[in-house]
Amino acid sequence: MADKLTMEQLRAFEVPQGSLTVWWIGQAGFFIKTPQGVLIVIDPYLSNVCEKDGQSMGLDASRRVPAPMTPAELVGVDLYVMTHSHPDHMDPEGIPAYREAGGKGPYLAPAETWERLQQQFGIPADEITMVWPNKSHTIGDLTLTTTFAIGFGPDDMTHVGYLASIEGGPTLYFTGDTAYEDLVARGVRDHQPDVMFTVINGGFRNLGPAEAARLTREVDPKIVIPYHHDMFHCNTASPEMLRTNLLIENMAEKYRLLEHFQPWTYPQDAEGGS
Repeated sequence: MADKLTMEQLRAFEVPQGSLTVWWIGQAGFFIKTPQGVLIVIDPYLSNVCEKDGQSMGLDASRRVPAPMTPAELVGVDLYVMTHSHPDHMDPEGIPAYREAGGKGPYLAPAETWERLQQQFGIPADEITMVWPNKSHTIGDLTLTTTFAIGFGPDDMTHVGYLASIEGGPTLYFTGDTAYEDLVARGVRDHQPDVMFTVINGGFRNLGPAEAARLTREVDPKIVIPYHHDMFHCNTASPEMLRTNLLIENMAEKYRLLEHFQPWTYPQDAEGGS
């Protein structure tokens, strides 16, 4: 695994027509790039702030995956997207460092995150677009459609996921942090996503491997990729358990496992991976 990823590398990477390229940066963090060069980031967790929170609860929430860049080095992204306000998604150390280095919006965020970005970090409201399930936002050749998700508890009741798509190309579905619920699948399957990126750590009320396999059955993507299982010592899961549960559901051929910080382009890399 490469231990660094730079904006220069991301900007120089050429995405083929009719494709989308994804870089997984650990936990729920992804870069997505389009053929026209639009570069967005979803839920970048680039600090180690959760270690302190974990210690207060007697948990080891230190990083297991190194940050590929500093928050300041994130400056230059075209859109900063968040699924909810938990610190491994709305990074309370990373966002101020990004802002101090000159990073600005636009941001996409659901309601509670939209409010906290203003109150906690002083981000102007006109830099943030509030989203909710079924709301779409287009930037260049990329359209993001917000999906329904069920969060962990009453600290943030407005979790969402996202569908990322380009006209004439693929649709990628990122579940966000969510528990299983029929409405999660019903809100997504009509969009017929080609690839589903799913949480698989059952701790903190997220989908476990069996539930993620069930969601795969109901959404029916061509490929399913696990994430949010790798970052914290206190909240890890074996991605192989997703493969096992897909095998039970006769869908093992859909499984792929990404390598951190490496580009993965759909559809050309559809046959690659584990």
